[in-house]
Amino acid sequence: MQAPLVFIEEDKCKICYACVRVCPVKAVVLRPSSDIPYIEPERCIGCGSCLEVCNPGAISYYDSKPAVDSLIKSEFKVAALVDPSISAEFDDITDYRKFVRMLHEMGFDYVHDIAFGVDLVAQEYNELVSNFLGKYYILANCPPIVSLIEKYFPQLIDNIAPIVNPMIANTKVLKELYGPDIKVVFIGPCIGAKEEADRFMGDAHVDEVLTFTELRQMFDQHGIKESTIEFSEFDEPRGYKGYLYPISTGIIQASGLTHDLLSGTVVTADGKDRILAAISQFEQGIDYIQKHFNMFYCEGCMMGPGMKPGGKKYNRQTLTRDYASKRLKNFNMARWNNDLKQFHHLDFKRDFTANDQRLPAPPEEKVEEVLKIIDKNGNADNLGCKACGYESCQDFAIDVANGITRPDMCIMHSIKSKQDYIRSLKQTNDKLAKTQQALQNSEKRALAEKQVAQEALETTQTMLHKLPTAVVIVDENMKIIGSNESFVTILGEEASEINEIIPGLIGADLKTLLPVQFYKLFAYVVTSNDDVVGRDVRLNDNLLNVTIFSIKKNKIVGAVIRDMQNPEVRKEEVINRVTEVIEQNLDLVQQIAFLLGEGAAKTEKMLNSIIESHKSKE
Repeated sequence: MQAPLVFIEEDKCKICYACVRVCPVKAVVLRPSSDIPYIEPERCIGCGSCLEVCNPGAISYYDSKPAVDSLIKSEFKVAALVDPSISAEFDDITDYRKFVRMLHEMGFDYVHDIAFGVDLVAQEYNELVSNFLGKYYILANCPPIVSLIEKYFPQLIDNIAPIVNPMIANTKVLKELYGPDIKVVFIGPCIGAKEEADRFMGDAHVDEVLTFTELRQMFDQHGIKESTIEFSEFDEPRGYKGYLYPISTGIIQASGLTHDLLSGTVVTADGKDRILAAISQFEQGIDYIQKHFNMFYCEGCMMGPGMKPGGKKYNRQTLTRDYASKRLKNFNMARWNNDLKQFHHLDFKRDFTANDQRLPAPPEEKVEEVLKIIDKNGNADNLGCKACGYESCQDFAIDVANGITRPDMCIMHSIKSKQDYIRSLKQTNDKLAKTQQALQNSEKRALAEKQVAQEALETTQTMLHKLPTAVVIVDENMKIIGSNESFVTILGEEASEINEIIPGLIGADLKTLLPVQFYKLFAYVVTSNDDVVGRDVRLNDNLLNVTIFSIKKNKIVGAVIRDMQNPEVRKEEVINRVTEVIEQNLDLVQQIAFLLGEGAAKTEKMLNSIIESHKSKE
């Protein structure tokens, strides 16, 4: 198995972060680059806690079904090795012998249960405890427990009982029975067993691991139903009290050891919270406690993540006990003892390897900074509510500083941030409401002003069109922007016909309507911005008086054109021009009178000078 054991399907994730909170080793991390959690394969212990709390079904584990199908279709003989938890999982199958037959129908050549392997391991535990030499052990049956210690409590590796788990012990038995080429598929409730199988080679190698959930899916794929098949028994050797293995204390009972409060030497802890506390107490106080620890991450294998969800613990315990009783009915103790002796020579020892995944302690100032962000500044406040999944705010701040989670995972911080945001949003909404009201008032005023302007424009346009004087406005391309009726009349009948189709000749080219000399006056004003005032121009047989002026520099010009043939215009123009001539003549007369007066004065002065000179001579 090379793919990650557990992974998140991003398209299904609803970003509820339940998986982040429940992970006991914080292998489900929140990276700064994404809101979707990510499972770090190296940190994961395969416990399945995240899988069980993910209601959207976004978390999946490695799918072994295709590989198992390939094994069954291969040339090799394949044995199914089944956990006794089948009794708790397949309560819908009326007889376990039907279940065995269903596995044969699917293609397995042999079908064994690991109860016998449990008995073999239980014997090893009995010898280990009975030959006590002062070291207390943690029994290594549960793969997630082994992984947890190797990765997060490597200092306790020497305290893990150096004995294989029942899956491996029973695999050794199968290789002894059928030869080294036999392929083994373990079927059980534990997803951690998928990685555990890869740790062993040779006579201990398990080729594939199926969960009960995957097995149900394969039954459906192959169309195998209980109602269509007959009974079939498990292959020998059979187990004894190993059938109780799905219950946490089952292997202790199978070993012949006792939980007696006075004389017992083993204590059992199961369930996530209890095993974390148990490992911590084992490390800190084993010399005081003086007991061996039997640990299962789940509350017994019958509650494993590879089982169908929603099972009730005590109902499953009852099913397990009933199954054990049924299997032990008419039990052949002599044959079982002989089987134990036959396989007792097999080597059931194992070792463990530290794979330390503990993160280094971040700088204190970074931790303090995180605590300030989440408003936890004093030690008294750092106990926390544990809603984030951490025991304390200090632990949470350390992981934030190490980059495996984010401050918004703190519920209280998130609530406060949301409250602050709501208050800020309310203030913004209030301001927005006031701005909106002001905008509405402004729109009303603008609408009123627009209406007044529109009315004024309409009035002006009406007046403009009724003026006897021609008016035209053109752009820099000499296209008409607007004109009145008098301008159209001056241009003649052709322009009047165009005006009926395009009122005001809007868009018409002035070049096509006016002679070149007339048109050039407009072009001159556009380019020079100098106005042309009172220029006489002939258009056809009409004499026109034209004033052209700039409205928008180099963009728009306007013209006022008066028809000199119009009696009113003619009379007005004659008066203006006569007045202008009179004014000019008066100026000339005044200048002549001034010159004559000045000449007469000089003459008078000269004559007086001559008279005075003559008198003096006399």
